[in-house]
Amino acid sequence: MSEKIRKVYIDYNATTPLTPEVKTAMIKDLEVFGNASSMHARGRLAHARVEQARQAVSKLIGAENGTIIFTSGGSEANNMVFNTMRRLAESPVQNSQVNARNEILTTAIEHPCVLNSALYLQKEGFNVKILPVDEYGKLKMDALKDALSDKTLFVSVMAANNEIGTVQDIWEITAQVKSAGALMHIDAVQAAGKITLNANEMGVDYLTISSHKIYGPKGVGALYQKKDAPLFPLIHGGHQEDSLRAGTYNNTGIFGFGKAAEAAAENIEKYGIYITALRDRLRRGLEKNIPDIKINGHPKDILPNTLNISFPGAEGESILLSMDMQGIEASTGSACASGSLEPSHVLLATGLEHELAHGSIRFSLGWGLTEYDIDYIIETLPPIIARLRAMSTLSA
Repeated sequence: MSEKIRKVYIDYNATTPLTPEVKTAMIKDLEVFGNASSMHARGRLAHARVEQARQAVSKLIGAENGTIIFTSGGSEANNMVFNTMRRLAESPVQNSQVNARNEILTTAIEHPCVLNSALYLQKEGFNVKILPVDEYGKLKMDALKDALSDKTLFVSVMAANNEIGTVQDIWEITAQVKSAGALMHIDAVQAAGKITLNANEMGVDYLTISSHKIYGPKGVGALYQKKDAPLFPLIHGGHQEDSLRAGTYNNTGIFGFGKAAEAAAENIEKYGIYITALRDRLRRGLEKNIPDIKINGHPKDILPNTLNISFPGAEGESILLSMDMQGIEASTGSACASGSLEPSHVLLATGLEHELAHGSIRFSLGWGLTEYDIDYIIETLPPIIARLRAMSTLSA
């Protein structure tokens, strides 16, 4: 009988498992089946749990000076903000100064749901500017300053990149945007629970997060709306979420999201210390045992759990499949772009050559990984790279 292959999941930026505590709480909550919009006892109990989760999510992102609107995930939340910009520009109830603004700014390394939303609005007549980043994935501040004008309606920047982990200078970016009189949106889906966020202090108008990135269930997300920031519904219907997001509440999913947010807020410092140590152990081990590799992303301003490496002379999908055969589950980039054969738009935006971008692997760490798991990767990956390089015409 062949030896059972060890399984090491290291793709936590794609999704995270439910923690045992969240899973147990959700299973128990399945008994609370009442509609949170109903006025009877079961409905009130369900509603109370939704509000409990709202408070937990608000605390995680420092959002006391605003409203949390539950959505089906980060993509819907981001689309809701972009839809609001479209409605703002065409709404006759807005003042003439707002109506005169038709420019939208975002960066070249955003998630597809942001970039594609921006391109959709471009087709609707908006002037969309895609701002460049430097070699580490940081927004070029001079480019932002030059692009901002009295025509700028809205700026959308992710707090931390899902592929290379680079953390943006959000406070500085927001200050420039607000000084230009524009609205500011932060996609914090990958940042929430990994680094400290404070929507109030940052001064952003909108901020989006997703449950399944912080060990909560899939299909639940949230949009933070600063008080007095304009917001139009994307889904019309009932009165839920102050008539901003219609539909029967996903009680159990929202409850699980809240439990995950509570745990993330409580353990964020411990997470940073433990996961950073594992990531650095992995980086050092691979640098020592595999020649000629390139670490992508910012050397300091980076998520504690993300390590993106290019392996010249080896192709990313081949590396990924070879690792998978050895039980190592990683990624070549964003899971949302896994159906594409094109190299990562994030890596290309940093100036990385196509060959290197094609030969890149994202390791994203999380709770449950151990030093033993990291050492298994360090032991297993070097011979895979050596074999692929020997076979590849790229290294000839």
